[in-house]
Amino acid sequence: MRERHQNLWTIAAEVRVITTNGSVRRDGAAVMGRGCAWEATQRYPGLAHELGQRLTAQGNHVHWFPACTLVTFPVKHAWWQTADPCLILQSTQELIALTTAHRWRTVVMPRHGRGNGRLAWTDVKPLIRPLLDDRFVVCCR
Repeated sequence: MRERHQNLWTIAAEVRVITTNGSVRRDGAAVMGRGCAWEATQRYPGLAHELGQRLTAQGNHVHWFPACTLVTFPVKHAWWQTADPCLILQSTQELIALTTAHRWRTVVMPRHGRGNGRLAWTDVKPLIRPLLDDRFVVCCR
């Protein structure tokens, strides 16, 4: 795992990862109101509804959106909760499997569970660092 002090959207990568939660609104759209999830909805209209459909059908798992080269990475079960370290580990394993299956060489992601997830990076980093090789670039602004 490599770390860079750079914006998620400006680092060259084959795929970008955004942190998400498992909440779906009444209109069927995923709750993506903060952080990089919100930024993704501004860049890719319709993403919240497409993710909402997948969450409803397949559950709160890592989901790949090839049209916008994005992968969603659940860190919380509900939008209002604190990020869940067990869910972060599950999502990390799912992301590794997806990365390996597609042979991606560069996957850029934010620091998981920070911001609205209310976890400290010093608590999350030791959980995921042993699992992620140099294909994965964790960025922060």
